[in-house]
Formats: sequence, C-alpha cells, structure tokens
Amino acid sequence: MIKESELILNTDGSVYHLNLLPENIANDIIFVGDQDRVNSITQHFDTIDFTTQKREFKTTTGTFKGKRLSVISTGIGPDNIDIVLNELDALVNIDLKTRTIKKTLTKLNIVRIGTSGAIQANIPVGSFLMSTYGLDINGMLHSYESEKICHQKMEQAFIAHTNWSTKKCEPLIIANSKELEVKFSSDRVIKGITATAGGFYGPQGRILRLAIQDANLNSKIDSFNFEGTKITNLEMETSAIYGLAKLLGHNACSMNAIIANRAKGTFCENPKKVVADLITYTLNKFVA
Repeated sequence: MIKESELILNTDGSVYHLNLLPENIANDIIFVGDQDRVNSITQHFDTIDFTTQKREFKTTTGTFKGKRLSVISTGIGPDNIDIVLNELDALVNIDLKTRTIKKTLTKLNIVRIGTSGAIQANIPVGSFLMSTYGLDINGMLHSYESEKICHQKMEQAFIAHTNWSTKKCEPLIIANSKELEVKFSSDRVIKGITATAGGFYGPQGRILRLAIQDANLNSKIDSFNFEGTKITNLEMETSAIYGLAKLLGHNACSMNAIIANRAKGTFCENPKKVVADLITYTLNKFVA
C-alpha cells in the first residue's frame, strides 16, 4: 500500500495537484504549458464534459470529431512535468481507494503542443517541429532509474562534443514514441533533437546581466551531429515528458511551434497564428 504522505489525495479523493479523479481524463491527452492555451484547443471540441483548474494545472475533457480527449496545462519546466506525469499515471494505474498498483496497466497517449526557438539557421520561424529525441540537460530524470531508457551512445558523443562540465548533471537522451511519431508526421513537419533546459535564461545560453558557465554552449549544441541527426531547438519540457512517459509505460510525442530562430536572432511576426495552426494540425492527426 502506498502511504498517504507519498500519494497525496484531496478530501474528495482526487490527486493533489491536478485535482482530478480517474473518470475526469481521457486516455488521449494534449499537454500545453500555458493555461490559457487550453481554451484555444477546446474551442474546437464538439462537447466539453469536464473542466477544472488548480494553480497552473487546468484540465478540460471533451470530444473532438467523436474522439474523447483531455487537454492539460502543465505550466513551465521539468519540475511541473514531474508532478503532472506522476499524478496522471496514478489516476489510471493506481487504485486510489486501496492505494495499490493495478494488475492491468493503462497506456496513455500524450502529445505536447508547445512553443520553441530553433537553433539551426535553416529552420524558419513558423515551422512545425517534432522532437524525435529529448535531450535532458536539466537533471530532473536523474532522480529516477533512467539508464534503461536512454540512448547512451548519443549521450557520450554529446558530452565529448560539448566538453560538458562535470559540475552539471550528466545529459540524458530519450526517444519519442515511434507509434505517435508515425501518426503525427507529415511533409509539413521538421524532425530533430529537442534540448530541454531547466530555465529560460542562463540554462538556455541567454545573457542579460549574469555571466554563464559556458558562453559557447549554444554554438556547441547547434553544431552537434550524431549520425545525421542534429539538435534543432531549445525548450523546457520535452525530455521530462519523454523520460517519465517511457519509465511509466506511456506514449509521448512533442510538437513544437517554432516562433523564434536563435541562430538568426529572429522572432515570428504572428506567433499566435503558428500555434493556432499547430493546434488544428494536431487535433486532426489525433482523429485521422
């Protein structure tokens, strides 16, 4: 039995942070960072059956073209992903009344729709980018036994290429769900490795008033090439989603709206339209 201090429930029996009961979620789930983006997706739904919000975690469940979907805002960063993935898994794979793990486990399909900045000059703003791998440079996954899910050969190549500081957490690289990659691919979608940082400024190589540990890290990252695959973009959630999903037995895929190009120093003139187009694309792929 899982102790009350480890799996915390609200007085109505819902999981602590997400404020959800098992019947409140679908098996097919869209993650967004921004709570306001939940409505941008669910405005396309045919029906809305449930909605709730606690802190930055907003969940709405309904149907789109007959398919039951949930949309959940995770907030920013890998620490929030740790909360969301563990509590979602608890909803489907732990009996919340007996606090025991179910004998038959449920596999969730999770697709992230997020914004991101490209680090390769040839990726135009306004593009759709699918993360074939998540490069974890934030350290959250080291709290778990993650060696079995990682691409260790690629990790060692990256560490050598960047002369990675031993004072930082060792990078981890985790693949997406190939099942979802096939489902959400098209000629419109660019593919590459997405680096997931633990912050927006220094951890992503931005310098305002503070000097950073390796001012050349971004140039090292964008010049990395492993058997023809390059690191294409930087953001703050993908590797955490991929790592925890794989460890827990779920499918995950990250779809990025490229609204900036760090290599060129450019920003999209109409980022809302790019996100709106990616939302429509992802919803239609879900029901295809």
